[in-house]
Amino acid sequence: MTVTELRPNMDYWQERVDLAAAFRWTARLNMHEGVSNHFSLSINDDGTKFLMNPNQMHFSRVKASDMLVIDANDPETLEGPNAPDPTAWGLHGGLHRHCRHARCAMHVHSVHATVLACLQNKILPPLDQNAAMFYDRQVVDDAYGGLAFEEEGERCAQLFSDPKKFVMVMGNHGIMVIGDTVAQTFNRMYFFERACEVYIRALQTGQPLSILPDDIAAKTVEEIENYPEQDVRHLAELKAILDAEESDYAA
Repeated sequence: MTVTELRPNMDYWQERVDLAAAFRWTARLNMHEGVSNHFSLSINDDGTKFLMNPNQMHFSRVKASDMLVIDANDPETLEGPNAPDPTAWGLHGGLHRHCRHARCAMHVHSVHATVLACLQNKILPPLDQNAAMFYDRQVVDDAYGGLAFEEEGERCAQLFSDPKKFVMVMGNHGIMVIGDTVAQTFNRMYFFERACEVYIRALQTGQPLSILPDDIAAKTVEEIENYPEQDVRHLAELKAILDAEESDYAA
C-alpha cells in the first residue's frame, strides 16, 4: 500500500492529495510567494464549489487534509476557520463562477513569468519547444488595478471566455493557469515558467532572437496537446518522490 492510499475519511481525497503535491512541488521549485498565492480545484459539475489552500499557509506545509471547501456563491464561506483571504476569494471565486471550463486554477508570482508580466509586450513568443506549448494559448490582463478583490477577480475571469486559452499573463502581477485537472494545470504552470526563463535569459544576451515561424509553432502546440499522458505521469513521478521524502503531504 502506498502512502497516498493511507487516507482519512474525507471527501475528494485523491483530488486533495494531487493538489497538496502541487503545492509542495511549487515550493521546491521556489515558485511560491511566501504565504501568498493560491490554487483551487472544482469539485462539483458547475465548478462553483472548489478546494483551496488555507489562508497564508506556506506551500511547503500544505497537506491534503488542510484543503478548504469553498462555495463561490456563498460569501459566508469567508467566515470559516482559515478561510482564504479576500484576494483569493475574489480571484478564484470569480473564475469558478464564470468559467466552468476552468476546473483547476493556479495563481503564482513565479520570478520569470512575473518578469514577462512586467514587460510592455507580455506575450511569451514561441522561442523554443516549451514556449511553443503556449502559442495562441495566452491572454493578457493589461489593466492591473491593485489587489484582486472581488471586482478585479470578476474582470479577470471574463478574459478566459475562450476555452482554448489557458494562461493569463497578469500585467505587473503574475500568472493564472487553468486546466481540467491538477496534473494538467501544474504541468502547464511548470513549463510556462521554464519557457519564460529561457526567453528572459535569451533577451539578456542582447542577441537577435530566433522565433519559430507561426506555422511551426501552431503545429508544435497541437502535437504537444495530443501527446499522451505527459501531465499525468509528471505528477505521478512527483508524488512518488514526495511519498519517499515528504510523505506528510498526503496526510
